[in-house]
Amino acid sequence: MSLEVKGYIVSDDDQWIYDWFGIGTTAPQNIRAAIAEANGEPLEVEISTCYGGDVFAGSTIYSLLRGYQGGVKIYITGLAASAASVIAMAGPSEMSPTAQLMVHRVSTMAQGNHHAMDTVSSSLQEADKSIAAAYVAKSGMPEKDALKLMDAETWITAARAVELGLVDKISAAAVPRLVNAAYGLPIPPEVMDKTRAMLAEQKAKHGENPPKPEEKEAPPDVKDEAPPTSTAQAVLIARAKLNLTEKILFL
Repeated sequence: MSLEVKGYIVSDDDQWIYDWFGIGTTAPQNIRAAIAEANGEPLEVEISTCYGGDVFAGSTIYSLLRGYQGGVKIYITGLAASAASVIAMAGPSEMSPTAQLMVHRVSTMAQGNHHAMDTVSSSLQEADKSIAAAYVAKSGMPEKDALKLMDAETWITAARAVELGLVDKISAAAVPRLVNAAYGLPIPPEVMDKTRAMLAEQKAKHGENPPKPEEKEAPPDVKDEAPPTSTAQAVLIARAKLNLTEKILFL
């Protein structure tokens, strides 16, 4: 049984909104489903190109894989960045010679007085230590060394990862497609909230499914082709998503 970790690491509650925007994600529920399907058989986990994301979702995925009794093997074939690098520590691992790990400190946004900022700073430092614990458990390195790697936002090659003990061996995996790294989740919380509200309003107005354009019977010679409304529907959906994104981003 195999599964792929890719895109952004998000919570179960947020994943459907990313799906609606067509953005690839991995959430704890995907891992739970794969573990249930594996049913005690060995599980192979490929981290292809994963930019990281939600700290707690990443921790949950790490814990699920590390605790799976059927055995887990990690294959890093592209990019395992941020929270994905934590997931990569969940079991015996191989890393493509062209792949990379990226580790860095946890970040967030906050507002308030200096007491609020002190609280946020303290929370971030504790979160950093919880992430460093995964690197320490895998490699045996001291916590201070793991935190030092995170300080510099370190990009780690396969050879260096093996040297540090973060990966067990270099594999002969295929060369992955090169990508630009992205920082932070692509949909900010305010966009998530507004999207939820908009979709809930549509659901209340139209039921589970929004109204569709009136379908017309296809000519006899194209009966087996896709109905003509499919393209129109796709265009309408694309325009709706674009309009929503523009309105949200520029408010």
